[in-house]
Amino acid sequence: MAALSILDLVRVTQDTDARGALYNARDVAVHAEGWGYRRIWVAEHHNMAGIASAATSVVIGHIAAGTKTIRVGAGGIMLPNHAPYVIAEQFGTLARLFPDRIDLGLGRAPGTDQLTLRALRRTPEAAENFPQDVLEVQAFLAEAGPNQRIQAVPAAGTDVPLWILGSSNFGAMLAGELGLPYAFASHFAPELLIQALQIYRNRFKPSEQLERPYTMVGVNIIAAETDDEARRLATTQQMSFTNIFRGARGLSQPPIDDIETYWSPSEKAQAMRMLARSIIGSPETVRAGIDALVAETGADELMIVSDVYDHQKRLRSFELIAKAGGITP
Repeated sequence: MAALSILDLVRVTQDTDARGALYNARDVAVHAEGWGYRRIWVAEHHNMAGIASAATSVVIGHIAAGTKTIRVGAGGIMLPNHAPYVIAEQFGTLARLFPDRIDLGLGRAPGTDQLTLRALRRTPEAAENFPQDVLEVQAFLAEAGPNQRIQAVPAAGTDVPLWILGSSNFGAMLAGELGLPYAFASHFAPELLIQALQIYRNRFKPSEQLERPYTMVGVNIIAAETDDEARRLATTQQMSFTNIFRGARGLSQPPIDDIETYWSPSEKAQAMRMLARSIIGSPETVRAGIDALVAETGADELMIVSDVYDHQKRLRSFELIAKAGGITP
């Protein structure tokens, strides 16, 4: 049985401001802790009015402070946007505040648009240094040596677990070579999922952090009492993807009865290609979908996005998913 975890997009909706989105994310974590989810992650996105997790480490602290046992982390930090030293300081501080509960997932994508990259002071070649930057973060989180002149205080010695995130073969190769757990973003880029997992497992070299390969698969799952209701709830996410293609990233929109009236045939084709791995339906449908995905991928863990507009219905979706996945205590 695969472990289940949550990737919370910290969605700002037409009915909820950023403060509400941040407290809703913490409320999801509180409930998820009781339902048996292993971890909840938030991701770094910039210049997106509908996502409130740009200051990722701050959001992680907010969520961790409201929970007791669930692991909380970044899925992920876009490392080329930052100095590795600063990320080590931030996540080492979180680890001191919340021992044995913090994860640091690292990605090399910018998490934003080209104009915002300039505001971040990100150089075009920054992504090329990603492998070296990962090692630098890891070194600053390790115990400091006796003659080490630059230490990440209070991070040194916390050994925060690192993850490599990816949607292509590059991350799979790097995670394997470094002996780190690997999370594939098949919730929006499913095409290379199977190939990337194979590359990761074939390339894996045991490390101090990890003895054997460990894979996490991102998946959109929306559960409701019936298949029809779940499909209706899923239109919120389908509209969000359509809006990305239109260059109109805005606030999350309430579900609609007929998605066909919203998108064009070409927009539908693009969206459904990105959402191809989605599991949408009643608990029985979700259970079958989870079983099939785990059987196909051999995933150790699923990272679930349940992009439901109404907060109470999103909580219900996660509850039903937990039961369908067999993790409810």
